[in-house]
Amino acid sequence: MTPTLKKKKKQLTGCSSTSKHLLEKKTTDFSGKWKMKSSENFEELLKALGVNVFLRKIAVTAASSPAVEITQQGECLSIKTSTSVRTTHVSFTVGQSFSEATVDGRPCTSFPKWETDSKISCEQTLQKGDGPKTAWTRELTNDGELILTMTAGDVVCTRVYERE
Repeated sequence: MTPTLKKKKKQLTGCSSTSKHLLEKKTTDFSGKWKMKSSENFEELLKALGVNVFLRKIAVTAASSPAVEITQQGECLSIKTSTSVRTTHVSFTVGQSFSEATVDGRPCTSFPKWETDSKISCEQTLQKGDGPKTAWTRELTNDGELILTMTAGDVVCTRVYERE
């Protein structure tokens, strides 16, 4: 099964008002509700970020079955992630920087860009303080899975999701 490609106009409403142009581009539609199928190295990622052992254990348990809902309109994505402990929500326009928090909650500026028709990568820069370089990618596979890869320094965490 190949990722769904839709030819859409870029509708930036709700994400950013700084870009007024409308272009047509084929992009993969990440929209949907996703459930996690597998996770590798999440605790190691938190450790690399300096999260203490007590909080790591809580985070690993809470994030063992996150509910993810993605809404996409062209270049504009809204991602809501819910666990038993907290819910996070981020909206952004691919190609424009935005403020969010790293997985351990530190404020950062992120810059998402298309790597391929079905893969978005995002570099994160801490707004204050020091820490390992962090980034994430989201990719839809030909099998219809969503692969979230998060990095902190040289530690890589991979989480695989399937549509509900």
